[in-house]
This record gives sequence, C-alpha cells and structure tokens, in this order.
Amino acid sequence: MASSKTITLRSSDGKTFDLEEVVAEESQTIKHMIEDGCADNEIPLPNVTSKILAKVIEYCEKHVETPKEEEHSVNDELKAWDADFVKVDQDTLFALINAANYLEIESLLELTTQTVADVILGKTTDEIYKSYKFEFKNDFTPEEEEEVRRENAWAFESDDEWVFE
Repeated sequence: MASSKTITLRSSDGKTFDLEEVVAEESQTIKHMIEDGCADNEIPLPNVTSKILAKVIEYCEKHVETPKEEEHSVNDELKAWDADFVKVDQDTLFALINAANYLEIESLLELTTQTVADVILGKTTDEIYKSYKFEFKNDFTPEEEEEVRRENAWAFESDDEWVFE
C-alpha cells in the first residue's frame, strides 16, 4: 500500500485508529469526507464502537492488499479469509452489518448480510426467531392471532410454518 496520507478515525467509545487513506477510502462515507476536506484532523464515527471499528479496518486492509483483478487462486484465498472473518458471534455480526451500512462499505455489507441469509435459509420463522433471539412481544389475543392466520393463510401453507428458501 503506497499512500502518503494517514487518516485518524475516532470510535464511539473514544478510541482512535490511524490508517492509510487508501484503506479508509474503502468506506464511501469516509471517502466523501476526505474529498470534501472534512478529514484534516480526525473523523468521528459515533455509530461504531472500537471493537467493531477494529474489525472493519482489518477487513478493509485485507481487501486493499488483495488486488481486485488478480488470479483465481488469490480470489479463492480472499473468499476463504472472508468466510473466516464472519465467523463471529451474533452481536458482532449485526454490529458489522450496521457499521458496513453506516460507512457504506458495499462489499462488507454484502458479505455480512449474505452470512445472515445463509443461516436463515431453510429455517421456519420460529427457528429464525429462536436462533436470532428476536424478542417480539405477541400482544394479540388468541382470537386476533387466529384471525390474522386466517387472513394470511398463504403464509402458513407449509405445515403451518413459513420456510425461507
């Protein structure tokens, strides 16, 4: 990486990270700030903790190091690295999704959301709720719930469960 300028990012919990401009520009949000002259000192990232920012920087550094138009074996190595990168706990994965969205890092957003999609593939809605610890409070009475099920019977045609395919 041959970049002459260093960019400083400040996480929501106050930790600073110095990185090369070319790495920082993997984020479209940061790239636009640099282009607009808003990155002379440090760039505050109020929506990203230091734990997640460190992971995001690790991802960006790896993707900058790997040439985009490289031979097939390098591409396979990067895919394997990406697969290992997203082997994280659920909270970290969702925080990475939020950070990738906020920072506009399209490749990271695609990787993390595809990881979630792969996990829910073939699961029923109940299995998804349980595995992702979604806590939806069902405030319907049994009668109201039955009415909703009747009105939306198409959604429950597969053994009274909706399976994502």
